[in-house]
Amino acid sequence: MLSFLLVPLYTAILPVTEYGAISVIFSWIVLFNVVLAYGMETAFFRFFHKEKDKNLVISTSTVSILFTSFLFFVFAYIFREGLAVISGIPLEYVTYTIYILVLDALVIIPFAWLRAKEKPIRYAVLKIINVALNLGLNVFLLVFLPKFTTQNPTGFWNFIYVEGFEISYIFISMIVASAVTLILILPFYIKINYRFNKTLWKEMMHYAFPVLIAGIAFAVNETFDRILLLWMLPENSAEEAIGAYSACYKLAVFMTLFATAFRMGIEPFFFSRATHKNAPETYALITRYFVAFGAVILVTVVIFADVLKVILIRDSAYWEAMKIVPLILLANFCLGIYHNFSVWYKITDRTKFGAYISIVGAFITLAINFLLIPIMSYMGSAIATVSAYTVMMLLSYYFGQKHYPIPYAIKKMSLYFLISIAFSALSFYVFRNNYFIGIGLWIAFLTLVFIQEKQVLLQLIQFKK
Repeated sequence: MLSFLLVPLYTAILPVTEYGAISVIFSWIVLFNVVLAYGMETAFFRFFHKEKDKNLVISTSTVSILFTSFLFFVFAYIFREGLAVISGIPLEYVTYTIYILVLDALVIIPFAWLRAKEKPIRYAVLKIINVALNLGLNVFLLVFLPKFTTQNPTGFWNFIYVEGFEISYIFISMIVASAVTLILILPFYIKINYRFNKTLWKEMMHYAFPVLIAGIAFAVNETFDRILLLWMLPENSAEEAIGAYSACYKLAVFMTLFATAFRMGIEPFFFSRATHKNAPETYALITRYFVAFGAVILVTVVIFADVLKVILIRDSAYWEAMKIVPLILLANFCLGIYHNFSVWYKITDRTKFGAYISIVGAFITLAINFLLIPIMSYMGSAIATVSAYTVMMLLSYYFGQKHYPIPYAIKKMSLYFLISIAFSALSFYVFRNNYFIGIGLWIAFLTLVFIQEKQVLLQLIQFKK
């Protein structure tokens, strides 16, 4: 959500090329976030519910993350000049990135513990503080600080303000927000007993390693296209194309936010219900609701995309990439369904299948990007993303039904899925800006979902009363 809130600010202040440069750095951050977590978060959930000595699981995973984070910081800081040369990112930004990555890694297990202990309010408060602080610092440093300096050139703020320092201010805001979050969560580190069980750690790593591979593949699917665009497009147009692509990509935040919030809440639930007799039926029902609501979000955002772009993306120079929006929304919808389908290999300890499926997705992403970027620029990247996630979704369903059959309502879910795609394509690519037809399609789809889920919705309304 933070990325959604900051897009209007960045697109109003930064040129397209500078936003493109930031997007490339964020892509590297996503990739290394996965590496520094190395699947330990998912392993923590599994073993927290599986092992009797839960405190040992907490302490072992915490010690592991502390050690690897410290090791990364030392080596990354020593070799940061080489990293700058390899990545093509200025040295100062590489240094900022190292701090951000380490601070984010140190809160992985504390936040996982809050989720496992079902403490959503505390979890949400800490996350919201992080977002509010980051957003507030961005607004102050990018908007108000230059104004204060202009109004009073000899005043106090003039000693803080540096002209042309906008990108650095963005990273400084992230560092401060992450540091404060870590400070607020320090009681977790103070209270735990620092025990490390080598045997348990090996079991956790055996479980986590395929998750790491899957995570790296996911990072490739999700963000590596920006790096490929930088490498494959002409130098004089690459960052501009990346900036427009990344800004319009953010319109998928509505689907991403829904899918992420759903996954964070439901993943611990999946593990806690794994031993229940009716677990497969429960998983099937939850996935059906996800597809229904996800389809509504897809149709809604696509139909009103041109309204949302004016609110979210302030500079019309970014709008040239709007044609990717339906594809990216659909890609994130497929990714959300994939996460629901993937419950089978997590609760049966077959995480290697997650790695295999994600590797296939990464291969598709890379192959299509290499094939289409020279021809279609960022449109090729959008096609690659939706292709990868669609295949991953289908593979997870196929193998899941073989190893852990779940009675999904495939006909009903397919109905929502296919009609939402058809209505979205019609409204955007055929009747774009014709809101008479667009709103008609939107109402028709909402009516369809209501009729299909009427009984459940009425039960929910009666339950709330």
